[in-house]
Amino acid sequence: MNPDFLLVFFVVKFLQKSLNTKVTNPQLNNRFRATMTIAMIFFVAGLIFKQALPVLNWIGKISLLVLVIMLYKVEIFKAARSIYTAILPYIIVSIISQVIKDGFPGFFNQWENLIQSLELFAILWGVGVWIVTSRQRKELRRTKEKIQEQEEKNKLISEMKEQLEVQVAERTEEITKQKEALELALEDLKATQAQLVQSEKMASLGELTAGIAHEIQNPLNFVNNFSEVSNELLGEMKEELAKGNQEQALEIANDISQNLEKIAHHGKRADAIVKGMLQHSRTSTGVTEPTDINDLCDEYFRLAFHGLRAKDKSFNASMKMDFDPALTADSEGNGKIKIIPQDIGRVVLNLLTNAFYEVHKKSKQISSIVPYEPTVTVSTKKSDRQVEIMIADNGNGIPEEILSKIFQPFFTTKPTGEGTGLGLSLSYDIVTKGHGGKIDVITNHDGKIFVLLNGVLLPNADKLHNFKKDLQETGTIFKIKLPIK
Repeated sequence: MNPDFLLVFFVVKFLQKSLNTKVTNPQLNNRFRATMTIAMIFFVAGLIFKQALPVLNWIGKISLLVLVIMLYKVEIFKAARSIYTAILPYIIVSIISQVIKDGFPGFFNQWENLIQSLELFAILWGVGVWIVTSRQRKELRRTKEKIQEQEEKNKLISEMKEQLEVQVAERTEEITKQKEALELALEDLKATQAQLVQSEKMASLGELTAGIAHEIQNPLNFVNNFSEVSNELLGEMKEELAKGNQEQALEIANDISQNLEKIAHHGKRADAIVKGMLQHSRTSTGVTEPTDINDLCDEYFRLAFHGLRAKDKSFNASMKMDFDPALTADSEGNGKIKIIPQDIGRVVLNLLTNAFYEVHKKSKQISSIVPYEPTVTVSTKKSDRQVEIMIADNGNGIPEEILSKIFQPFFTTKPTGEGTGLGLSLSYDIVTKGHGGKIDVITNHDGKIFVLLNGVLLPNADKLHNFKKDLQETGTIFKIKLPIK
């Protein structure tokens, strides 16, 4: 048996598999198939025709030698040259052995065992190298597959990164456009808010108009009446002087003097009302001025009442005032507190208007059988560090779920068209931000007490007795607390 043709067969088979010629080079693959077929024919022929074995041995060895030369020379077989190391020792040993056997039979017989051992070693060497090479090739293939897989992953990551960058750029552009749109919307909102604030101020000014007209009418009536009386007295005085009754004329002159004092008093009264109206209507300067808190509250109390009464003739309410004498200014200005009078006036007016609205609403809801007298109270109190203005009504009170929202902009419980929802919001900002004070609210709704301390709803207020004392028969109390500066 000649193993050379088997070796040729397996080497060519290895080349065919390593180079993947079935896919990459069909023409070379056909040559490999033909070579493997011929090698198997020669191998079978060696088994059948024993007499032809010497010739076949040389043909097999020459075939192996040609194959080795091709592996070394042909560039296409470069990837499979690892097999070269495996088969070359066997080819060299087997060729030398065959030369010695055919040319020097005596020497061959003497050293036959050694030569066969060398051939066996060469075969074992080839098998060992083949196994190691196969393992290396498998490991190399795995590594190559991993590298290829990693490259595909990197390619995919690169594509995803590019897509992400495009998406980020698109999203950034979209966010930029949204930001610009929001900035424009914010500017529009600020402009609208400024218009609404001015509208709220004008609305409160409108409510004052009727009250101002009523308040001015009273001193004007006094001025007109005393002017007419004084004019008549002057006629009488002239008659008495003509008669020579000087004493009677002096008495009449005294009466005229008193009338003139009353005319001056009521003229100043009308002048103060007009100044108060102008002060309320003009834009706040933001500058604090020494102000008589009691006069300010008294002025707006009556103006708010008459303003609502002019709008609804059925409206009526009791007005109670309890002013701390320490806050009444004397001739030297002592007792005045530094505030921004236009702003605090608006706060007092807003709270008084709401109080009158609540008691009027309750008077409409309560049956005439049930005794109810709508009442609004204004009081002031001075301590060492602060001034407190309290406005109370005996209306229905404020429910808990609404109480926490009353200072929010645009929140109102009034019907559409009757309120902008900015009055209390502006009042809260004026007191807290403009004057560093606070507004506390204590309300009694359906027998339950709820308290809002500087915008924060106080839990379990029913259990606090001091708030129960504040309320008694009262519906809602607003306490404005301003620091003394």
